[in-house]
Amino acid sequence: MKEVLQTLKPYDTGKLRDNLRKELEVESIIALNSNENQYGCSPKVTEALSSFQNINIYSDGGDKKIVKKIAEHVNVHPNNVLIGAGLDEMIQIVSRTFLASEDNIVQADLTFGEYAYQAKIEGAEVKKVPLQQGDHDLNGMLAAVDERTKIIWVCNPNNPTGTYIPEDDSLSFLEKVPEEVMVVVDEAYFEYVTATNYPNTVPLIEKYPNLIVLRTFSKAYGLAGLRVGYALANAAVVNQLMKIKLPYNASSLSHVAAIAALDDQRFIEKCKEKNRKGLAQYFSFCEEFALSYYPSQGNFILIEMPQRVEEVCQFLLKKGILVRSGVDLGVPSAIRVTVGTSEQNEKCIGYLREMLQ
Repeated sequence: MKEVLQTLKPYDTGKLRDNLRKELEVESIIALNSNENQYGCSPKVTEALSSFQNINIYSDGGDKKIVKKIAEHVNVHPNNVLIGAGLDEMIQIVSRTFLASEDNIVQADLTFGEYAYQAKIEGAEVKKVPLQQGDHDLNGMLAAVDERTKIIWVCNPNNPTGTYIPEDDSLSFLEKVPEEVMVVVDEAYFEYVTATNYPNTVPLIEKYPNLIVLRTFSKAYGLAGLRVGYALANAAVVNQLMKIKLPYNASSLSHVAAIAALDDQRFIEKCKEKNRKGLAQYFSFCEEFALSYYPSQGNFILIEMPQRVEEVCQFLLKKGILVRSGVDLGVPSAIRVTVGTSEQNEKCIGYLREMLQ
């Protein structure tokens, strides 16, 4: 096997929640560790799936219906859309398409871990540029680019900080990136953004052939269990990515669910508003106890804790609440908490307040 695999660890999804509930002897598990939509999915999705048949038949291998629907939704040509089994697979496809052992990628030093993971599998070097007060250091990333750089990864909003790159900075950055270097903008949390100066990247894929925009149905749309994400890029780039994409990678159920989800933008707007209010609950709590945090634009918040993070996570776990340890994310002094329902947030904040007091 590849030597690099000796240095990597498989992703740990943790214990089954039902098993964990029984083990802890708690009434329920509140999972605020994976940035899932705690409001579920649109009723239109449930309705569409309930009447689905023909599971014995392969999905639409060309993803024609879902591609057409997404293209209409974001106002691009179908040739600009590629479907994947979640963004994890899209990151894998992009990495496998562009990277070889002599190449490198440039990314923030505190961002989604899959970019570096997939680069390492391809044998490529990973160049990390420190964040500046939680934000991408775009000038530093440009300075890190050399003749071996194939991809610059930009997570916007950034996971796990929740910070974002404003439109002016984004456009200036794209203008300066060498045209032979791909810029991949991961917009997994796009639907939650409320900032008015967040960049509108999709129309830029024609102006910048080296730009790829990634989006997903796993977060705001509430389809994490069905695994469907997509890439938006210049048609010539999509054509190359297609050579790596596995046939029938997104299931028929995923197609049906995603199409139905796009038909209910009112559900997305409601989730966005509830998420904004949920973030305000955590902002208020952090300010009450003078805890450092980033003003997130996602459905999560990264909070610096005065106690050892392991103790905080264990304390909450015994109460039936799962949060993400910053140790796993590269921020050993913080926890990342998914914004849940108002009641879930109050419960989590209540236990954190109890611990701090």
